[in-house]
Amino acid sequence: MRHREQTDATDRDRTDGVHLLPKAASFGDRPLRGLDFASQDCLGLSTHPEIVATAADTLRRFGVRSVCAAAEAGDPGLSVALERRIADFLQMEEALLCATGRAAARTVIRGLVRSTDHVVIDAAIRSGLRESAEAATAHLHPFRHLDAEHCRARLRAIRARDAENGILVVTESLSPLDSGTPDLAALRTLCDEYGATLLVDVTQDLGCLGEDGRGHLGLQDMLGKADLVTGSFTKSFASNGGFVAARTRAVTACLRATEADAQALSPIQIAVLLKAFTLIDAADGCERRARLMRNVLNLRTALREQALTVCGEPCTSVSVAIGSGELARLAAPRLIELGLLVDLTASGEASRLRMHVTAEHSDADIARAALGVAEALDRARADLAERSRRPNLLVAA
Repeated sequence: MRHREQTDATDRDRTDGVHLLPKAASFGDRPLRGLDFASQDCLGLSTHPEIVATAADTLRRFGVRSVCAAAEAGDPGLSVALERRIADFLQMEEALLCATGRAAARTVIRGLVRSTDHVVIDAAIRSGLRESAEAATAHLHPFRHLDAEHCRARLRAIRARDAENGILVVTESLSPLDSGTPDLAALRTLCDEYGATLLVDVTQDLGCLGEDGRGHLGLQDMLGKADLVTGSFTKSFASNGGFVAARTRAVTACLRATEADAQALSPIQIAVLLKAFTLIDAADGCERRARLMRNVLNLRTALREQALTVCGEPCTSVSVAIGSGELARLAAPRLIELGLLVDLTASGEASRLRMHVTAEHSDADIARAALGVAEALDRARADLAERSRRPNLLVAA
């Protein structure tokens, strides 16, 4: 079930998390130090004692290795075990490791889509997926963000003139733009109706959402029902890396002949990811996800109490609509002055402020962050109003 919007002040205030960026970071010529809502380690596994111990033990066994071919990764059984773990976690037949989430998108889309095929893609999809689709075919058909009916119209129009070539429908289980999520079952039905293949990217919610960490694939009862699943480990699994999972082994067999197999992860990354999967599936992972969602819900409530517009579904990235791109640009230095580190996207009239919440944030962090965002935007609006009052000076030729 999806999470309701409510606060929970009964749990103890956690104060053992580290949320300050090191003084070595900088903003222009000034040191950058503040409350960190910009980093993505939502379950706090990067400093988990078992993760650290696993990395140290693997380092002693295999030494320091760069990203390398699977056959050179020290113990090929590690990568095989991780691929099996990913496939089982997602209820898919087989999985394939890639160096990054972007590499996973490139591998699967450019590896399977021919120049005559079509890609029907959510208009707000992240850049790596869109760029891979653009490189694979000129037949790119964006549909309105999260709009299954518009996707249907695109598919109907394609099949009316092309009954032979393939169609790949591409979406994200959770959008980083506005924290929205598509109706995955509706997209599955459309793909079955029009003979299309469904690809879902789970980078934003895998491991960190849902009681079992399966994200919206699990929440929407869609595990094992997408044809292809891609993703990155960076948000929840304490390591870089990406993957492609498929419902049929023939797909991964085809992709193994491409660049993906030459871009395996290092032994340390693989061992850390295996340990992260174990923790995420255990009681510790459940407790961290519960703490994370409590922080998310409390932050969303605190932001609304400051009369701010919070977007999308409750998830690890809390998005605040802030209007014009100019306001976003003016807010950026104000946030730094107040010691608050967040992500800002300045784009026309649809700019967003994104706050990456972790299980390690405390109640005090949440309260301070909401007040800081409201104050920074108030100062930015005052700056914008001051600019509008300045007279336009005509410079004589």
